Amino acid sequence: MKLYFSPNTCSMSSHIILNEIGKKFEIESVDLGAKRTKSGKDFMKINPKGYVPALEIKKGEVLTECAVIVQYLADKAKAGKLLAKAGSPARYRTIEMLNFIASEVHKTMGSLFNKAMPEEMRNATIERAGKRITMIDGILAKQNYIMGKSFTVADAYLFTILNWGQWVGVNLKRWKNVSAYMERMAKRPSVKMTQAAEAAAG
Repeated sequence: MKLYFSPNTCSMSSHIILNEIGKKFEIESVDLGAKRTKSGKDFMKINPKGYVPALEIKKGEVLTECAVIVQYLADKAKAGKLLAKAGSPARYRTIEMLNFIASEVHKTMGSLFNKAMPEEMRNATIERAGKRITMIDGILAKQNYIMGKSFTVADAYLFTILNWGQWVGVNLKRWKNVSAYMERMAKRPSVKMTQAAEAAAG
């Protein structure tokens, strides 16, 4: 398998899960502006959507979208702790959370990277992000991970997106439980490995 990524983007979630499951894989960074991989390939031919992550499962077969890739990887590795078995209530709750992160947290936080956004809209967007994070903080007041006692694929995605706060004006220190969660996650071996690899390969 090969993961096409850009440092500190949402592709980090897929990278973290790859390190969690311990499968052999390659990575290659992508210049999202030029739509070129580090080796000079036309990224649009790999993923016509033009963004990361893109996971090459085998030659000619590429899977995209964060929430989908992390589920695929957990299933492929038969990593039950990362994602509950098909048909179980716990699995649907995790998928529910993945969709919430994608539609409400990722979309909101990601829009703040737009430097052309008017100040009034930016302030409203930060406020909206804050409401979502307040809800997450309430969940984390009762448990160490977003789905309960154990790390799951949803944590890889949530950590990746909340980590953007440092660059988009959302100070996570406002939320005690979220701050503690981010500190715990940053110490996780898979997260450390991912951040080091992306810094070196980017």
